[in-house]
Amino acid sequence: MSSKELHYPDDLKYNEEHTWLKVEGKKGRTGITDYAQDQLTDILFLELPEVGAQVKHMEPFGIVESAKSSNDLFSPVSGEVTEVNKPLTKRPGTINKDPYGEGWMIVIDMSNPEELDSLISAGEYQDFVEKEGKG
Repeated sequence: MSSKELHYPDDLKYNEEHTWLKVEGKKGRTGITDYAQDQLTDILFLELPEVGAQVKHMEPFGIVESAKSSNDLFSPVSGEVTEVNKPLTKRPGTINKDPYGEGWMIVIDMSNPEELDSLISAGEYQDFVEKEGKG
């Protein structure tokens, strides 16, 4: 675990697979959390879906790889991908520097907004990772 203080913005929603969602009207912008990028360390490769792809709540939408491991990326909601952060695939290390800003991955046109109820707050997510880190 790194010595830097990890942060979880209050205006985002989170899932226990370490992805975040920023609600933007009927759409949601998503990426991985500060905790996830910290655990992965140096991110070397990123595979994201194409615009128009359908993603499903809590199912993989892509892959992130680091020197340590390869992990599926789990969608926080279902819907159609309307934007993909293509520059990120050429500079995946951006996720390590700015996971909530320039490190966003995809925007989803949400088909089932009720799925937002299954996501957790920043405080709940922080409690979850603290328990996971000790487990």
